[in-house]
Order: sequence, then C-alpha cells, then structure tokens
Amino acid sequence: MRPDWPLETERLVLRPYTDGDLENLHSIYSLPEVARWLYYGPTTLEESRQKLARKIGGSELTEDHGLSAAVELRDGTYVGDVVLFYGSVEHKTVEVGFSIDPRQHGKGYATEAARALIDWAFDQGFHRVVGRLEARNTASARVLEKLGMRREALLVENEWVKGEWQSELVYAMLEHEWR
Repeated sequence: MRPDWPLETERLVLRPYTDGDLENLHSIYSLPEVARWLYYGPTTLEESRQKLARKIGGSELTEDHGLSAAVELRDGTYVGDVVLFYGSVEHKTVEVGFSIDPRQHGKGYATEAARALIDWAFDQGFHRVVGRLEARNTASARVLEKLGMRREALLVENEWVKGEWQSELVYAMLEHEWR
C-alpha cells in the first residue's frame, strides 16, 4: 500500500525519503538524546546511510518493509521521521513510530505527523494501530496519549537493551475509536 504522496497536514508535509536526505536523517539519529530510547545508539554516518537506503525503500507499506516518511515544515525544514509497519497482517494491525529533531520538540510535530499516518492507516482498512515505547520515554507516551491512544500494557523488564533490562509500554487504538 502506498500513500498518495505527499501527505499534508496544517503545518507539515510527509514525503518519501530521497538520496538527498542523508544529512537530514543523520542530523537526528546521530544525537544521543534521540537514540536514548531506541534499540541502538547514535548512528555513524555509514549507519545513517544504510538507514536511509531502507527508508527510501519504504515509500509503501508491505509485509516485509515499513512505510517511512520524512517530516518537513511547509517551508521545507526537516523536523523528523515517522514510520508505520505491520504488527500483524492477519489481524490488520500496524505500529506507528516517530523521531523528531530535539530542536523542534514541544511544538506538536510528532503528534501531527503521527496523526496523518494513523488517518491513512485507518482509511486503508486497518483495524488497530499500536505504539510501543520504553517505559521511561515520557515524551513519546504523551504524544500517544494526545492522539487518543489508550495505555494497554506495561511489560516489566521484558527486554535486555543497551546493557540493562528495560520495560515497555504498549498503547493502542481501534479504528472505530479513531473515528
């Protein structure tokens, strides 16, 4: 499934990644504060190059590849990244994720960008959208709550990540709740 690119909101444009986005992508994923709650540390330039190649291949949602979108202000300023990928094809479930440049935090861009992807997902007939995050990531939890998602689970110390046991929060929303 491929969105009718670009997806536009009041303030943002979500578009497929291109070869010219290496600097943009690296500018956020190389930051320790962005990587803090991810499964990996800050990316090197080569790791960012590999990540970009995957994101360029993610202009449509398939069972094997998630959907990735660069998030820009209407003036072209890059502010972050949003993704959507299958949780279950059979059960029509997708997961949403987002990473926003810390210099752009507190402006509602993560909520607005994620809302655009969730709207698209439910318009495609998905039944359920989930958001999973490290339990200490309070900023991302607030974004999911602003979207109207409900907290469904706290998985205590369920994953060994970066040398420590980490806990996971799971948020979700059903299509009929979104409407």
